[in-house]
Amino acid sequence: MSNTVFITGATSGFGRAAARRFAAAGWSLALTGRRFERLQALQAELSALAPVHIAVLDVRDADAVKKVVADLPAAFRTLHTLVNNAGLALAPQPAQAVALEDWHTMIDTNITGLVNVTHALLPALLATGRGASIINLGSVAGQWPYPGGHVYGASKAFVKQFSYNLRCDLLGTGVRVTDIAPGMAETEFTLVRTRGDQAASDRLYQGAEPLSAEDIAEQIFYVATLPEHININRLEIMPTRQAWQAFAVNRD
Repeated sequence: MSNTVFITGATSGFGRAAARRFAAAGWSLALTGRRFERLQALQAELSALAPVHIAVLDVRDADAVKKVVADLPAAFRTLHTLVNNAGLALAPQPAQAVALEDWHTMIDTNITGLVNVTHALLPALLATGRGASIINLGSVAGQWPYPGGHVYGASKAFVKQFSYNLRCDLLGTGVRVTDIAPGMAETEFTLVRTRGDQAASDRLYQGAEPLSAEDIAEQIFYVATLPEHININRLEIMPTRQAWQAFAVNRD
């Protein structure tokens, strides 16, 4: 029997790349996302490599999460790895110019959604025990502030601390927890954040050699397949061309 991975937000970016990476290794895939057509396409693409179960899911809806977990086919219920990937950033403007609705959407997706899925799948991960993994997709924004980061960065700081606290609570169960924190990566992230502004996305990544979704998928797979006695608490990954700058100072 192959290992099973449950991936949220599998319809694009890191989630879709992770699905392809695990499928290439023959893992069984339980893939969720909000866009049914993309889930269908991914299932058609990967079914020749591995068993694939798909389910439309908005992680913000706790009852929907419980139903998707309860409805998992028997072959997908012995869970090895949970990849909490579903998330988004909105409103790169200064906090004082941002709609409250955008803040709520980020909180509901990046925090509440993460909590909903983790809580629903913890029994299955605990049943697997030694070697099981919870891999949460955080961000360098959860550690390092920047203008326009406001609630997005705060939500990823939650991911980091939640991951650390889960490690404490799960000590002795064999279940591992990792916060993977990417830096600049060229996915649909900026298109979503700017509501489809392709020019803004192109400007951000131009000449910067950003990370790719496949780069992060490789790290997700690496963490999930480490020997059972190894836990990486947090893995922060930036492109070589990205680093920090001096503190900003406002002068009269």
